[in-house]
This record gives sequence, structure tokens and C-alpha cells, in this order.
Amino acid sequence: MDKKQFEEQLKYAMDLFRLRNFEKALDEFLKLSEQDSKNPHLYSNIGLCYAHLGKNDQAEEFYKKALFLDDKLVETYINLADLYYKENRLWDAIELLQGAIAIVADNVALRHYLGRIYIEDKRYDDAIDALDSVLELAPKNYDANWDLGMIYFELGDYNSAIANFEEVLKYIEDNELIYYQTALAYEANDEIDKAVSNLLKSIAVNEKFPLGYKRLGMLFMARGDMDDAKEYYEDYLKFDIPSEEKDKVKKILERIG
Repeated sequence: MDKKQFEEQLKYAMDLFRLRNFEKALDEFLKLSEQDSKNPHLYSNIGLCYAHLGKNDQAEEFYKKALFLDDKLVETYINLADLYYKENRLWDAIELLQGAIAIVADNVALRHYLGRIYIEDKRYDDAIDALDSVLELAPKNYDANWDLGMIYFELGDYNSAIANFEEVLKYIEDNELIYYQTALAYEANDEIDKAVSNLLKSIAVNEKFPLGYKRLGMLFMARGDMDDAKEYYEDYLKFDIPSEEKDKVKKILERIG
């Protein structure tokens, strides 16, 4: 097979993969690997096909073959770590990513994925270190700020959680869930006015966001603003919520009067 034929067959294999025809794509990649047995990208693609077909042992084998030939294939490290994660082999994923970072030290994706594996393993101090290192390399990586905010919220460090959520809001202003989570952090930090402000922004971004209305009703009621509480609870009832939840809210409205 000459170079032109090889490139045409590779394009055909990639097209099959993009069409999610993983079995046929796998066959084509295997044929190509017979022609070029030292090509780590082919082995990585074969591993990816096996992973999509649920054949994890074969996927792991070919990912490792690819990394043996080229130990700087970031995407292959992440795909193999993802395979380990899905099999709940968290330590294997951590060990793999730590080794990868030692080789490709300046790669943000590897550090970020390691941080998320640490979170899954509840190793929060290690996760914070990994995510801080992401922000040292990429200060505008708001995904890392979000993950840090969620860790600090879980740990009860609400000031740090707020700081990270506010950093996310510098880049994303049209996501109701970010405003909502920021509101929860302010509420937990006893900054109710700021919590209310962020909840109002959440429903301004998405007027069909029921959690925002419910939480506003709760906060206005807690601080004695019964008219506002009633308004937002009534708005909340307009959503398709479980009947048991509706009954609870109706009882609250009866108490408000």
C-alpha cells in the first residue's frame, strides 16, 4: 500500500468513526496498523474503538501500546484514565495521570482531569492542589474555578467557594445554575441579600427555572418579607412539580395567609 492509499484508507476509517460505526472503523484501523506497526495514533484509535464497543481489556491494551510508542499522547492518557474511572479503578487513573504530568508537565487537561479524579476519590486537598496548578498555567480556566468552588462549598469554606464562583461569573453570565450555586454559597455564608440577588439573576436568565423561585420564596419568608415570599412560591407552583411538593408549598402559603 503506497502513501496515498494509506491516507485514503485512514480518512475512510476516521469517517466511519465519526459516523459511530465503531466495528467497521476498528477493522479499518487494524488493517492500517498492519501496514504501519509503529504508529501510536493508530493504536490509540483502535483502543478508542474497543472502548466504544465495551471491550475495555482490548482498549486498555491498545492505549498502552500507543503510549509505549509515544509517551506524550495527552488524549490517550485521558482516554485510558476515563476507562479506569468508568471501571471505578480510581487509583489506576490517579497513578496514570500523575505519571503523565511528570512527562507533559505543562498540560492543563491532564492536571484538570487528575483534579476531578481526586474529587471523585474525596481527596479534596490533592484536588485543590491539582486545580490550583491548572489556574497557575491557565488563569482564565473557569471550569477549574467551578470545581474549586464546589470543593470549598462541600468543605464549608464558603468565602473561598464564593470567590471561585464569582470568578466563573466573570466569563459566564447566562447560566442559571451558576447563579443558583453562587446564591447557595452566599446563603450559607449568611449574606442573604447577595443570595437573593443571585437568585433573581438565575430566573432573569431562565424564567422557567423552578429552583430559583422556590429558593427566593424560602429566603424572603425567612427574613419576614411575606408578600415577596408569597409571590415567588405562587410562581413556583405554576411549574410541573410533584404533587407532594405542591401540597407542601400550598401549606406554606396557607401559613403566610
